[in-house]
Parts: sequence; C-alpha cells; structure tokens
Amino acid sequence: ETPTVGLSPSLQPVQDEDVSTEAGEGVDEWAAAKTLVKPPDQLELTEAELKEEITRILTANNPHAPQNIVRYSFKVTYKPISYVDQMAVHFSLNGNMIPKDSDEGRRQSIRLSTAAGSHCSIFLQAAGEEEAGDSGTAEAAETAETEEPPPSGGKEQKLANQFNFIERASRTLNNPMQWEIYDAYVEELQKMERSKEKEKSKAQVPKREEEKKKGRKLTSLESQSDDITKISKAAKIMERMVNQNTFDDIAQDFKYFEDASDEYRDHEGTLLPLWKFQYDKTKRLAVTAISWNPKYKDLFAVGYGSYDFLKQGQGMLLLYTMKNPSFPEYVFSSESGIMCLDFHNDHPYLVAVGFYDGNVAIYNLKKATSQPSYKSSAKSGKHTEPVWQVKWQKDDMDNNLNFFSVSSDGRIVSWTLVKNELVHTDVIKLSVEGTTMQGPEGLQLQTLGCGTSFDFHKKLDNLFLVGTEEGKIYKCSKCYSSQFLDVFEAHHMAVDSVSWNPYHLKVFISCSSDWTVKIWDHTIKTPMFIYDLNSAVGDVAWSPYSSTVFAAVTTDGKAHVFDLSINKYEALCTQLVVAKKKNKITHIQFNPVYPVVIIGDERGHVTSLKLSPNLRRMPKEKKGQEVKKGPEVEIAKLDKLLNLVRDPESKAGK
Repeated sequence: ETPTVGLSPSLQPVQDEDVSTEAGEGVDEWAAAKTLVKPPDQLELTEAELKEEITRILTANNPHAPQNIVRYSFKVTYKPISYVDQMAVHFSLNGNMIPKDSDEGRRQSIRLSTAAGSHCSIFLQAAGEEEAGDSGTAEAAETAETEEPPPSGGKEQKLANQFNFIERASRTLNNPMQWEIYDAYVEELQKMERSKEKEKSKAQVPKREEEKKKGRKLTSLESQSDDITKISKAAKIMERMVNQNTFDDIAQDFKYFEDASDEYRDHEGTLLPLWKFQYDKTKRLAVTAISWNPKYKDLFAVGYGSYDFLKQGQGMLLLYTMKNPSFPEYVFSSESGIMCLDFHNDHPYLVAVGFYDGNVAIYNLKKATSQPSYKSSAKSGKHTEPVWQVKWQKDDMDNNLNFFSVSSDGRIVSWTLVKNELVHTDVIKLSVEGTTMQGPEGLQLQTLGCGTSFDFHKKLDNLFLVGTEEGKIYKCSKCYSSQFLDVFEAHHMAVDSVSWNPYHLKVFISCSSDWTVKIWDHTIKTPMFIYDLNSAVGDVAWSPYSSTVFAAVTTDGKAHVFDLSINKYEALCTQLVVAKKKNKITHIQFNPVYPVVIIGDERGHVTSLKLSPNLRRMPKEKKGQEVKKGPEVEIAKLDKLLNLVRDPESKAGK
C-alpha cells in the first residue's frame, strides 16, 4: 500500500480491500482519484492573467518597523534616527544542550564514565561469586584469586569530629590558601592606586569647575572609601570608648558626683563644669542657637554664625553628643550664618534652621549630604532680614510638615512642606501703632516692628508671644492676622528671649538687653517679678523639672540660676563661666532628663555644667507620707507665689 498520511479526505484515494501490491498500479489509482478543491473566495483569472509574470524581490527589512523615528539631541535640536532594528523574532527556545568541548561538557562526561565504571565493577563481582559457588573446583578458586579486584569508586571520607574543636580549627579545607591571601593584597594595592589616580585627576580640575562644586561639598563620610564606611560604626563606638577612658573623671562626675558642701550653704548652689565642646572650624564663629534632641537625650544641635553686622560670613550646624565631646557627630556648613534652629518633636531627624540672609531650611540627618534637603529662596518668599527664631508646629490638615519663623522684617511666616517645596504664608505683620505716615499720592506707609523672638503656648496651639526690638511683647493668635490680642510694654531695649512656663499655662518669662529678666501673667499687663542682673541678658530658659526654676546668662560671662520657691529676690547661683573679657555668653539650655545645662559663647565653645543638689532641690520625704509629684504640684507651687504677689495689689485696689 502507498501511504496516504497528510492528505485531506477529499484528496485520499478510495481503494478496495483486495489491492494489488505492485507499485505501478497503486500510483495510477492515486493519480486518478486526486481532485482539486478551490476555496470559495479565490479569484477567477483568465489564461493571460495566469501566464503573466510578476516579479517579487525578497528583502531582510521588517515591513512593520517604524521608518521615521526622531530623537532629541543636545547638539542638534531634533535628529532623525537612520538605523532601525529590522529583526523580528518569531520563536525562541533556550536549549539545555552542552557542547562536548566545553568545561561543563567534559565534567559531565567524566561524571557519567565514573558512574558507569562503578556499576560494571559491582556486576563483575556478583558474577564471580556465582561462578565460584557453582563450580566449587580448585582451578576456579585459583583464577578468582589471581584476578585483581576492580578499582572502587572512591576512598571513604573520614567524618570529622564536630565536637573536637582542635581538629576543626586545624583543618585547612575552609581556611584561605596562600594564593587567596596574595590575591586579596594585590586587589587592595590596586584599589589604593586607583584612589590616588582619582585624587590626582581631581587636583587637575580647572578653578572654574572647583568654584561650581563649592556648593556641593561632600561630607566626610561620602569622600571616604567604601572600606572605611563599612567600619565607620565600629570606629565611632571605639572613639567613644577611648574618649570615655580619656575623660573618665568627668564621666564619673556627671554620673555620680553630688556636691556635699551644699548642705553647709544656705540654699546656695554651684555649677560643676563638665565637658567642653569645640571644633576647629568654628573658632571665629559665635554660638547663635542651641537645641536638645527630643528623642536622644545626649544629642544636641548647635548653630554658628555672627551677631556682628560687619562680620558676616559662613555659618555651621554641628550636632554633638555627650558620649563623644572631642568631635561632632554631624557637620553641615552654610553660606550664610545660622541664627536659630529647632528639632521636630515627632521626627527628631529633621532640623529647621533660620539664616542671617533671611532664608529658612530643613536639614535631614538621615541623608548623607552637606546641603539642606529643603530651602527657601527669594522666589518662594524668604525674609528680607535675619531670621531670629524658628519653631515646629503640628502638621496641617493634609499632614504636611510646617514651622513658623520670625524676622526683623516684621513678618511672622508659616512655612509648609508641600510636594518637596517650602510654601510660605504670612501669619501676621508686626505693625507699630502711631507710626502711620502719609506717602506720595495719598499712600499710607506703616512702620513694622522688628521681631526678635517668639514662643507658642504649650496647650493652646493658636496662642503665641512675639518679642520685638522696640521692647514690646505682642500676644497673638493664628486666627487673627491683622490685630493683636494684647501688647505688653515689657522692656526698654530688644527682647532677646520670651518663653512660656512648661507647667503653668498663664506664666511666661522674658529677658532683654536692658539688664532685666521679667516674669509675667499673660492676663495682667504688669510683670509679677523683675530681676536686674547688672548686664545685658542674652538668653533665659525654664527648667524641665520644676515650675519655679529658671536660668539666665549675661554678656559679662556669668550664669544665674533662680528658684522662686526658695528665694524670690536673688539667684541661688551666680557663677562666672567664661573668664576672658572679650568673650560673651550667648545661649543656655537645660537638658530634658539630666541635671545638666549647656552654655554657648561668642568664641564657638559650648560648655556643659552640672547643677548641684541645692539648684534642683525636690520636696523632702516625710515618714509615713508620700511626696506628691507631677504637673499639678508644680502648678500649685507657682500659683502660691503668684498669689503672694497679687494679694497686695488686690488689697490696695479695695
């Protein structure tokens, strides 16, 4: 039979059961039974049309490939692309065939041959045993002895004793060989040569390019090699350990020392100097701002700039930890002097900063860059005068970060971080009453007050105080942008600092260059307490542990610590912190947890001091009675003092 596989049913020949086996007859029958089947939509062509020759040229070009691609070029604006990929892949299959000549192929063939040899040896051994058993003759036994046994598949590996540590350590299976050590050394040398070549090429860069890159200075971590960054954390811990050993006596004093002589003093206390923080590049800059980190209680940020109008230059932001007084944890440099800074309470890695040139910025400590993550500009509505204070606020309705700033230009501005940009909104303008002047063409010109400091209420988010250069303190609200809630005729010179009490909701404190510190009740226009410190007061701060303790620093280099519950008239401690006459103290801050204050001066130094027991005296425990502690006790303690001051006034009024 002739095969008819692959033919359609219409083309298959119909054959009888008794078919001849001769080839000739089968072929004729197949040819006779073949019929042509035309599709219904085939064109009916004439003989002339069928005989006509139509030439077709086959090319390797893909008819579906685009022919008119145009790309943008920086040299020529738009440039047509001449080369187009014409290859069209219809089918691809990754095979698993390995060439015999390749390394993998040789290894596989050796593996197969060894496996086959082991099978053969086992089969031959079994066959020899059967023959010896069947024959039982001596000749067969002799032949079996003379035959050599086939080679075994391999030697049995000795299992290492997992519990014998001497043996495990002496094994060289996993230990590096000499050539591996040599290769590692060669690789290290090549790396060093490459880094040297990079430094040489950097040195040959023209001065123009260097000036462009000034704004993009890399931090110390970025400029180091990859190997050093891997061990940077371990090196930092080692540095802290070495410092703790070096300054062991100071660390012991910080942790354990309590001045026993306080018992023999009449309520007076002392400040024990601890570490001194200084950095080479900040020697000619003044400490303009200090702030403790809300999460890490040993970490604090220091802003550097200059209060002298004629000596303005670059600024720096450093972050120190009490664990390492010899070198700062973070270093950021800026083109303009830093005047103020503030940590975010919920995101302690964000630092808001105000500059002398009127700009504000946000630094992100998580990012390894020396530049701020976000910064204002003249286009985005920066201040026209130095920014004297910045304060973070709660996130807005859309959960965007925002902070406030006050400046000498008389504007209090709210900055909101929207889509990686700082957007400003003027909250209030400090217009001074009675200063409206008639300008040209009937315009009314009003003098704006110069804001120097501000502070937000601890509970009422909308309420805040603003101190000015004129000596006035304005009580303002976020809800009213055109008027003040109250105006306090507070000081005769600029208000350097104003701060709400952390416990009592009505009390705030202010200090000024007119030598005075004043404590106020915001519902009363006159101050509750006035203290004259015989020198311009640079800064004042409430303590976090008591509602009646505060500290102030003066330009004559002294620190003053008061406790109203013990002495309402004089400071418990007045101590010289800076000895040199040309140096002045600028700022003071209490640590939120430890009995420590940090004080900054005009030479760029930050000194930490420990408060003696008399300066942080707590109520004594009586037998059988529990000492009440908490905010309610602190509020009651301050209220009692305020009532003593208010009572004579109320009696006189009657």
